[in-house]
Amino acid sequence: MSAVEEEATALADAIEAALPIWVLRCVHRIMNAWSGDIPDEVEHLAFEAGQRAVVEVGPLVRQLLMSDIDDQASTPLAILRGAVAYPTQVLRLAGVPPIERDQFSVQVFPEDLYGLTPTSFADIDPSLHQLGMAWGAAKAMEHKRRHGVGEGRSAG
Repeated sequence: MSAVEEEATALADAIEAALPIWVLRCVHRIMNAWSGDIPDEVEHLAFEAGQRAVVEVGPLVRQLLMSDIDDQASTPLAILRGAVAYPTQVLRLAGVPPIERDQFSVQVFPEDLYGLTPTSFADIDPSLHQLGMAWGAAKAMEHKRRHGVGEGRSAG
């Protein structure tokens, strides 16, 4: 197994482990801010949504990470940004009104009614930061090995 494959597997495994906890955390944060309470039924819906996120988003992330680096037209974080649909659905069912967001957020992430879109792996879980960096570095090294980026060129 190559270094890229090892880092990709570690990142995919960690993302799948973190997704259900992230969904719960998102629902808790918004519900606590809105009503100060998380009814049992909302807790149950959030748990189920987290499990669906693992089943539906996890394989998409894994498929991307396990594909050849030259075939990767997206990033794992871009796929994870779509996972806001899971806590958003729970919050909408709970009757939580959308938050006020800036114009940029509304334009770029129109479906993110509660400002949940992760800007980094660490927003999903702090443990993903280092794993994402390691995967990115391994991918960059493999890209350089394959394509010789920067070789044979002189500065100035």
